[in-house]
Amino acid sequence: MARARTQHRCRECGATTPRWAGRCPTCEAWASLEEEAVPAAPVGGSLRSVRSSGTAPVPITDLDADAGTPVATGIDELDRVLGGGLVPGSVTLVGGEPGIGKSTLLLQAVASLAARGATCLLVCAEESAQQVRRRAERLGAATAGVWLVAETDLPAIRAAADQVRPDVMVVDSIQTVWDPDADSAPGSVTQVRSCAHALAALAKASDTAVILVGHVTKDGSLAGPRVLEHLVDTVLTFDGERHHALRLLRSVKHRFGSTGELGLFEMSDGGLVGVPDPSGLFLGDRRQGTPGSAVFPAMEGYRPLLVEVQALVAESNLPAPRRSASGFDSGRLGLLLAVLHRRAALTVGTYDVYVSAVGGVRLAEPGADLAVCMALASAVLDRALPSDLVVVGEVGLGGEIRQVSHSSRRLAEAARLGFTRALVPATAPHVPGMRNVTVTTLAEAVTRVLPRDGAGVLPD
Repeated sequence: MARARTQHRCRECGATTPRWAGRCPTCEAWASLEEEAVPAAPVGGSLRSVRSSGTAPVPITDLDADAGTPVATGIDELDRVLGGGLVPGSVTLVGGEPGIGKSTLLLQAVASLAARGATCLLVCAEESAQQVRRRAERLGAATAGVWLVAETDLPAIRAAADQVRPDVMVVDSIQTVWDPDADSAPGSVTQVRSCAHALAALAKASDTAVILVGHVTKDGSLAGPRVLEHLVDTVLTFDGERHHALRLLRSVKHRFGSTGELGLFEMSDGGLVGVPDPSGLFLGDRRQGTPGSAVFPAMEGYRPLLVEVQALVAESNLPAPRRSASGFDSGRLGLLLAVLHRRAALTVGTYDVYVSAVGGVRLAEPGADLAVCMALASAVLDRALPSDLVVVGEVGLGGEIRQVSHSSRRLAEAARLGFTRALVPATAPHVPGMRNVTVTTLAEAVTRVLPRDGAGVLPD
């Protein structure tokens, strides 16, 4: 009997190669190639002989414009990221580290939907139904409209969906679902792709909103082939520091709306609770009058957040002093230290330097440059910044201070929380309730706010 033909597929990028290799020739990932069977050719030897029923083309004006209206889940922060809610017939992929709260969030979401009259099916592919039941009792999410099925077999999941006919179906997780028709082991590239295709087809055929939970790799990206992300309509990432209660929900792909929104949750004993005022949460424990602290109005998507940036310097006897950054790019920190030394005459070469964004937030935008520099200057000079001052601006290699986007929205949020002065570039807009302290260079910013003689020139 002739052996079935096989090929090797990369679980990172989905590329195929006829032979195994230690490194994928397409994406260059190591040890990512997995063997799979080559699908048999259709009768007649050509794809042209395969006929599909298909659907007849229709004029775009004949389609119902309200058919894809999102259905609110009742969880405000989730609905914010989804652009109003779940669209019937859509497929959403939710990724995040183990234990971050994905299952908790989705259990609360289906319970809220069921309380609003929706029928929800939760496929427990990693837990037993009793485990999910106990968690639902703890979260207060045991609602009659939520159905549970502990299955990993794809035909059994489709049979359960046919029986329940849910409005929303959650599969937790897609990596553990197994299709007996796919000739490979559960969790392999072939299985993940085949099961995702089948569930997406089910969603489109029945107008069921399907939510897939996905595992993540060591670097935080979604595990499995990239075709999985291309197959779904929406990709959400749920992350946060494990030792902090704050959780951030972002959309990296959304066919039905913007990807600029951010949802914030706080993990509590009763589950995930939305945070409508995150700036107040980040600044709640801030100690005013402490050297090395600056407040930066960050932008997460379209949402302004006030974040405290802290810096600490200490004399070092090491030939190469430490440079540590938490929530901020360490390479960018080295660049800013060089600019401080060359353009603002602040010597930091003999100090261990530590920079942190408080609250587990990661500051990836260049608009945080000036806040980091002022926090460092404050730590070096051992003088605190004014407690009513926010700092925003990009720092160039020449020491110049550059404009950042959404300045009006940032400063308006700072004014709402009681801040009255802002250290900003010269081109920054004026916002009611906020007095701008405009600077053009980093040296000027340090001189105006933290003069060495102790006589500041900030406006009263």
